Amino acid sequence: MKKYLILFTMFLVTGCGAGRSQAQPPAMMGGGDSGMMARHHAQVPEQYAGLTSPDVTDDALLRGAEIYKINCLACHGETAAGDGVAGAALNPLPSPIGHTSQMLSDALVFYRISEGGVEFQTAMPAWKDVLTDEQIWDVIAYVRELGKGNTALIDQMQAAQQDEMLNEALKKSAITEAQADTFRVVHVELEGYIKSNVSQGTMDEREASALMALVDSGVVTQAQVDEFKIVHAILSSGGFMP
Repeated sequence: MKKYLILFTMFLVTGCGAGRSQAQPPAMMGGGDSGMMARHHAQVPEQYAGLTSPDVTDDALLRGAEIYKINCLACHGETAAGDGVAGAALNPLPSPIGHTSQMLSDALVFYRISEGGVEFQTAMPAWKDVLTDEQIWDVIAYVRELGKGNTALIDQMQAAQQDEMLNEALKKSAITEAQADTFRVVHVELEGYIKSNVSQGTMDEREASALMALVDSGVVTQAQVDEFKIVHAILSSGGFMP
């Protein structure tokens, strides 16, 4: 994980366009809409046909969690049930992707994430120029785990991984206890902010915007943010991140 360890990129069948909304048919009950059946049974273009997910590993799930929490959670919700705060303003509403992704083929899910929702008049952005193929597969793996109700397990894995990285850095005297404590404090606030707010831009830009907002609101200080970035750089360059 290379993104500030905010173990948080993805919208499936319908998605959150960072606050974008379009004039679309009225949503149906249960988080669906009049075009959902068409999206579920869309023909997969030739370049995506036959794609299959690679084997899912713990590392893939953790990477997918980070991406999802930064880019998808605000619309699709904590458990990918389509009930995110920002998603309530979209029409059609975000789908319960944790559930629907279980039923769709690997190729169709990968296609929908890559190309977005323009074809179906949804706010789903196209991610093929933002995410790598590996990142898209990681998100698919994570969303499907959410649909199985495994959120608590993944949260435990994330917490354990962060502790392992910080403890290893402490053991090798790469950082101090005070730096580790500051990192944890800022990380918690940053994760909470990103869950509750939608912003545009790349992952780096969203994180930078969130950190600035936290400083401006007095939740954390600029000195804490600066220390957070220093620790992150040490963890990254020192080989402590998987």
